[in-house]
Amino acid sequence: MSRTMLRTCITLLGCALAMPSLADTPAETPAEIAKREYDQVLTLTPDIERGRRVYLTCAVCHLPEGWGSVDGVYPQIAGQLRTVIIKQLADFRAGNRDNPLMYPFSVPEILGGPQEIADVAAYVAALPMTANNGLGPGTDLALGEQLYGEHCADCHGAAGEGDEAEHIPALAGQHYVHLMRQFDAIRSGERKNADSKMTDEIRDIDAQQQSALLDYTARLRPAADKLAAEGWHNPDFPQYVRDAMGLRAPPPAVLAPQAPDSEAAPSQR
Repeated sequence: MSRTMLRTCITLLGCALAMPSLADTPAETPAEIAKREYDQVLTLTPDIERGRRVYLTCAVCHLPEGWGSVDGVYPQIAGQLRTVIIKQLADFRAGNRDNPLMYPFSVPEILGGPQEIADVAAYVAALPMTANNGLGPGTDLALGEQLYGEHCADCHGAAGEGDEAEHIPALAGQHYVHLMRQFDAIRSGERKNADSKMTDEIRDIDAQQQSALLDYTARLRPAADKLAAEGWHNPDFPQYVRDAMGLRAPPPAVLAPQAPDSEAAPSQR
């Protein structure tokens, strides 16, 4: 080999060694993967009719009305803010929030891609809610109200309405036991996608305070225009067998004001 060829080989070898390999490229974290999909979904135009078809997957556990179960195993997702639904689905499938029950239903092979997330999130957000959610013992509600004002209202809203722009969940009408479970998971660090500010905020709340706080929170009422009428069943699922275990949250006991047909949610038409 000539000296010129040798120098060329050494130069090329040096360049190759200096270039980062694929192994050196840091992999995306679950949080980064979820954030990338969340941002992508927000650029898409949702189709609620397609969302109804996607929701067939969700109705297996959350039932057609999206009211969950009063024992708190399944939350009320009807009426939840669209960005919150998108954020949680992206987190579940990226592994940024651990939930063995939810994960298989959230993967792309079952739920679909970013467009399907956009569609089903719009459908769920438009579902009318029940105000007859699971409640706590009803004691220490004055303490719960005080604690809610001190620790929760700034982010979740005085009425538990949440914040769509910041994908902060609405809490009004949520089941007490579900709130208790999520509170424990966030405080312990088990729920990986929790905001660190919330973890810090609730760290020193003891068991009695937690029960009072979340019992008060569960009693916050959704806005009247978000509620289903008495006896309402989702007409999009006329043949669905409901509530075999007697745990389905019932509809509100009073009629809620109905929007004009042109403005009603697809599931109410």
